[in-house]
Order: sequence, then structure tokens, then C-alpha cells
Amino acid sequence: MSSESPAVDPVSRRVAHALDLVNFSLADVRDGLGPYLSIYLLVTSNWDQASIGFVMAVGGIAAIVAQTPMGALVDRTTAKRALVITGAVLVTASALAMPLFPDFSSISLLQVLTGIASSVFAPALAAITLGIVGPQLFARRIGRNESFNHAGNAAAAGVTGGLAFFFGPVVVFWVLAGMAAMSVLATLRIPHNAIDHDVARGMDHAPGQPHKQPSRFAVLLQNRRLMIFAAAVVAFHFANAAMLPLVGQVLALHNKAEGTALMSWCIVAAQLVMVPVAYLTGTKADVWGRKPIFLVAFAVLTARGFLYTLSDDSYWLVGVQLLDGIGAGIFGALFPLVVQDITHGTGHFNISLGAITTASGVGAALSNYASGWVVVVAGYNTAFVALGALAGAGFVLYLVAMPETVPVNPAANCGEREGVTEHRD
Repeated sequence: MSSESPAVDPVSRRVAHALDLVNFSLADVRDGLGPYLSIYLLVTSNWDQASIGFVMAVGGIAAIVAQTPMGALVDRTTAKRALVITGAVLVTASALAMPLFPDFSSISLLQVLTGIASSVFAPALAAITLGIVGPQLFARRIGRNESFNHAGNAAAAGVTGGLAFFFGPVVVFWVLAGMAAMSVLATLRIPHNAIDHDVARGMDHAPGQPHKQPSRFAVLLQNRRLMIFAAAVVAFHFANAAMLPLVGQVLALHNKAEGTALMSWCIVAAQLVMVPVAYLTGTKADVWGRKPIFLVAFAVLTARGFLYTLSDDSYWLVGVQLLDGIGAGIFGALFPLVVQDITHGTGHFNISLGAITTASGVGAALSNYASGWVVVVAGYNTAFVALGALAGAGFVLYLVAMPETVPVNPAANCGEREGVTEHRD
């Protein structure tokens, strides 16, 4: 027995640190250019808000179409690391092509490619994590994943903001390429045999026992909790997705020379808050329950929408953006965890995660398009108020209709990988 222990701990430590690095380096890649694209098109190419909203929505629509099939592919394949690497390369190639082809048709096409490629990250990273640590340690590990993800976003945004003062908005493309290269190397550091691909799809089993067969897909459609959660996710992302791009546009209109830099500091501020929030959520989700923590995320999102309307001052807008760190930090840590709770044992964790991510993509795409139209018709403040009101409606839905999903005894799950333990710093 003693001769095996030294082999277990180094492998576990290496895998834990590899997961940390993957989540850190993929942070700037998995969302593509995000709100930076809206500023680049507004300031550099002089696009109007409606056109910007359209191309932002196109990428989300492409991700919607790809997300569920991608989740099904992640369930079935044992090449999960290759999927992550391929997605990172394609997102970066599309982003680097945008300054070279800045016309409406090209940007729309590249956004479609970005949306399809980025759809792999959420289910693949969640599957790899679950396949390594098992459900017993999943909540804690997901919180840690999100902490490193937000730290990576903050680091990338900080570098982007600093370089933007000297080189302009184009630096966002350079930083994305650098992070993508790092993510490829980090993914390769995860040993292939560290992932139990059956556990990764939610087919847990007692040590030494054979795996069960996946259940029929019909059980997902008949799962009332899954349907309610999907509706809540749509409401959350519809309210949240357009807020940061709209804030970036307001900042850019008042400070054209510093719009990209100010957007970077908005992102840095929020991401730095998300790091401890995501970690705390992961460590306390089994103790406090999922529902009360999720309700806090909805409440904070509601407040953000209304607070943005009180002032156009740059310091005020950046300060309010700090609240995004609470809402998004909670959502990122709880989202895969709730899906795992609901689909545990079905063998369809990743396709379910992909389907719910599709729902979030629907909300985000509609948010960017609808808010861009509202800004053109009624102004920025009206758009912020509408988004805040929708977040409030999501709060009511989750409060009234969504039950608690935390297992009665999370530690009793039998799917923890034998011989693999989470390294705790």
C-alpha cells in the first residue's frame, strides 16, 4: 500500500495544477473578443450600434446551433483534450482575421466560426474535470476552475488595457493569440489516462463495479427541473450579456481615445471580484445549497441594470461593473454543478450541459440584438432599465419554481475516481 501512495499524490498534484493552467489560459479564448469587438467596430470602423448588435448576436446564434451537438460529441469521445485545442486554434484564427477583413460580411462569417469553435469549451472542460475528480469533489473543483478562469480574464484584460494606451484597440487580437498558445500547452499537460471518460459523462459507479448504460434521451425532456433551470438561464443571460458591451460603448463615446483601456479596467475589476466569489461558491455550495446562492446572483444582476442609469461618469460605471463579479462569479461556479445534480447517473451530463449552454446562448444573442435596437430607438438608459427588469423576473422565476438540487449527502456519491484525489493548496 505504501508503495502506491507516492505515485498517486504527484499525479494528482500535476493534474490539479494542469487544470488550473488550462482554466487560466483559456479564459481569454473561450469568449472570443467579447465586448472588445463592439468597441473596436465602434471606434475604429465607425459602425452603428444596431450593426454591432447584429454581428455580436451572430456569433451567439452559431454557438446555439453547435452547442448541443458539441455536448453529445463530448459525451461520446475520448479525445476531449483534442477538442479543446482545436477550439482554441479556430477562435484565435478567426479573431486574427478580423482586422484584415473588417467589412460587415467578413466579420459576420468570422463571428459564426468563433461561435461554433467556442461551443466546445464549456462541456469539454466540465467533462474533463468531472472525469478526473468525480462528483464527490466536483463542486470544490468547479469553484477552483472558475477562480482561475476569472484570474486569467483579469490578467488578459490588464495586459490589454496597458498595451492599448500605446498600440490602440488592435492589441486585443495579440493578447488573444498569446493566451491561446498557452492554453494549447496547458491542455497537453493533462495526461490522457487521468480522465475516466465514463465518469466524465455522468455514468458513475462503485469501485470495481461495471458502468451502467446511459439512459434514454427522453428522460432529459421529461425532467421538469432541467426545463425550469433552462428558462432561468435564458433570463439570466438575456439580462446580463448586453450590459458590459453597452457600458463599453458609453465609455467609448465619452472617452474615444481611451475606450478600449477603460473597457479593460471594467473587466479587470469584475474579474478580480469573481475570483474569490467563485471559489467561495464552490466550497460552500454543498453546505449552503445551490438555490439561495443563485438567487443572490439574480438580485445583484437586477441592481446593476438600474444603477448604470444613475450616472455616465467613468468611475461610477466601472464601480457598478464590480457587481458583475458577484453575479457572474456565482453563475459560473453553480451552472455546471446544478446540471450535474439534475442529470446525475443518466450518462448525458455533457449533452445536457451543452443544451443548457444553448439556452444561455439564446439569451445572450437576443440580449445583444434587442439591446442594440433599444439603444437606437430609446437610448442607453432605457436599455439598462429593461435588462434590469428582466433580471428581476428571473429572480422571481427561480425563487418560485426552481427547487433545491443539492444532494442530501454529496459525499456519498460513488463516482469518485479511485486513486485520484484533489490537491488542496
